[in-house]
Amino acid sequence: MRAVTVHGAGDLRVDELPDPVPGEGEVVVAVEWGGICGSDLAYWRHGRSGTAVLREPLVLGHEVAGRVARVGPGVTGVEEGLAVTVHPAELVGDGRMPERLAGRTNLYPRVRYFGSAAFSPHTNGGFCDLKTVAARQLRPLPEGVDTRSGALAEPLAVACHAVGRAGDVAGRDVFVNGAGPIGSLVVAALRHAGAARITVADLGRAPLEVARAMGADDTRDLSNGDALPEDAELVFEASGAPAALGGVLRATARGGTLVQVGNLPGTPAPAALGELVTREITWIGSYRFVEEIDEALAAMAAGLDVTPLMTHSFPVGEAHEAMRTAADPASGSSKVMLRFA
Repeated sequence: MRAVTVHGAGDLRVDELPDPVPGEGEVVVAVEWGGICGSDLAYWRHGRSGTAVLREPLVLGHEVAGRVARVGPGVTGVEEGLAVTVHPAELVGDGRMPERLAGRTNLYPRVRYFGSAAFSPHTNGGFCDLKTVAARQLRPLPEGVDTRSGALAEPLAVACHAVGRAGDVAGRDVFVNGAGPIGSLVVAALRHAGAARITVADLGRAPLEVARAMGADDTRDLSNGDALPEDAELVFEASGAPAALGGVLRATARGGTLVQVGNLPGTPAPAALGELVTREITWIGSYRFVEEIDEALAAMAAGLDVTPLMTHSFPVGEAHEAMRTAADPASGSSKVMLRFA
């Protein structure tokens, strides 16, 4: 089978690997679509993503969907041909957590995640023709949700989790900073949850057009001199750029709430944070998701359309070009998809 594998910084290959055989409690999924994420790009460009450092070849990809191809021993209720996506996280150990964190398994200290170098041996991802998956990680796709859209249930779950961190957003005006894939999915999740008016800011016209298509009411092109909104009671920071924090905090209303969903660097970086104190802003972190992947699938089944996000598609044999397109701001890309079927 083919697998999109990173061997080191700048060293991406489409390798031929043996076809997998499912073990006890496992199935093999024939992957049809995968979405390229920022962490995939980081491993390819820098040999690391956050604090996870590449030490051996790693099959990329955690946003995938396809169909069950083989069912292993001990698996019941799963038939070959079933269209599925995958919850890419598995807890390592007994899964016990302090009572104050009950149910928040995204904060469990040891989690294996598809396409991650956090552990050694690394956890291979789903950018491959055939992927072995624990049956408990499968999520059947609802009627009306195809595998191309189903591959984006994972990043939509990240957005749903972030929106959930803010509480009830129905009827509220919201500002989203950053119109990359996660920012635009936050827009879609906010719209689905009943937000009243959504304003989005970014440094480029192309991502703002995607944000509009995903449900934004107003867009601000910062590269064109547009200003951030003022006194936004609820803000989602989705750019992950430390240099943006000062302006975003100034745009947040006194006593307002800022949900940080964009990944910030794991190394020191300058940021102007004074407004956090003087405005008494509540700054909430948002990390991955728990079971919101089910919420994401239900939202898509109810009509939430992620297709405007998928601006480019490439066959797996053109994985190099797909990664270059996803990494190039001038390409106008949002979510770049890999086609395996």
